[in-house]
Amino acid sequence: MSDSLKDFGGSLPVPNVQELANKELKDIPDRYVRSELESGDVVPIDNSIEIPVFDLSKLLDQQVGNSNELAMFHSACKDWGFFQLTNHGVPEEIIEKMKSDTMEFFNLPFEEKKAYGQMPNHMEGYGQAFVMSEEQKLDWSDMHFLIANPLINRDMRFWPKTPTSFRETMDKYTKELRKVTISLIGLMAKNLGLEPEKLTTLFEDCIQGVRMNYYPPCPHADKVLGISPHSDGTALTLLIQVNQVQGLQVKKNGKWVPIKPIPGAFVVNIGDVLEIMSNGIYKSNEHRAVINSHKERLSIAAFHDPEFGTIMGPLPDLVKGDREKYRTVSQADFFRLVINNKLDGKSSLEVMKI
Repeated sequence: MSDSLKDFGGSLPVPNVQELANKELKDIPDRYVRSELESGDVVPIDNSIEIPVFDLSKLLDQQVGNSNELAMFHSACKDWGFFQLTNHGVPEEIIEKMKSDTMEFFNLPFEEKKAYGQMPNHMEGYGQAFVMSEEQKLDWSDMHFLIANPLINRDMRFWPKTPTSFRETMDKYTKELRKVTISLIGLMAKNLGLEPEKLTTLFEDCIQGVRMNYYPPCPHADKVLGISPHSDGTALTLLIQVNQVQGLQVKKNGKWVPIKPIPGAFVVNIGDVLEIMSNGIYKSNEHRAVINSHKERLSIAAFHDPEFGTIMGPLPDLVKGDREKYRTVSQADFFRLVINNKLDGKSSLEVMKI
């Protein structure tokens, strides 16, 4: 792998959505309008359908009696690809500080935030992700993306100095999330019939990126999307809600299911990389973010991938008598595929299928 993710391309500059929202526009610019949105595709928020919830301390309990919990966890990874995680061990004060620093950053004047703006051919910085053409529809959101691990790959030009605590907070937060990721990957390996080390060693010095998301309110919320439907082109994502405004939805049986965030819990989802490595046993799932007409929504997503140089393909131990369902490619080629396919459903995974 090259010494920087900048070699995989960047995103075209686009208008700042927070600034657009502040203008209280009567009409939404055409590039944000989504004619395909159908309210009938959404499961009512008070419906009984909800993503599974797991207690990490119970999953890790080695005593007899957690086999049923592990079996349900295995089913969730196969059937949903999404779950909420409680009792994860990340100190509350670290989470709350990460939330407050994120809010403070997005509340800075635009000119201050712009100082950390994305550069040509860079993924990192303040802006919007995966904009590859001038005709592409845009999401009603702003984001700030950083590489947190490996440490040698951090580009501190994009790490805000305001608030003054931001860099230290992000360092502590991402270190804790890497621990949670290792625990979850080990449990998944066990459920897949592997020695945990078969997977955990690939994530000990994982590639970790963090995206802070800001979704301004929009008076025409039914016409825009905060983030387009997609599955994550990474292995495992841990997301925390900064405020309790709902907006994240996951696709299940052709319907969009709203996720009701549990305070302090992480929303965890399996990405395309784990679907490929498990040879399709575990599933990534499409999700999207919708907009609130009156309230802003903020979230922080941390993406985790195997360490640099890992070959992307089904693990031989999980192929056995079955044929390989996905191609094997270099990590660099897979990253390029994900970036070039933009946020477009599960298109990257479709290209990888044999």
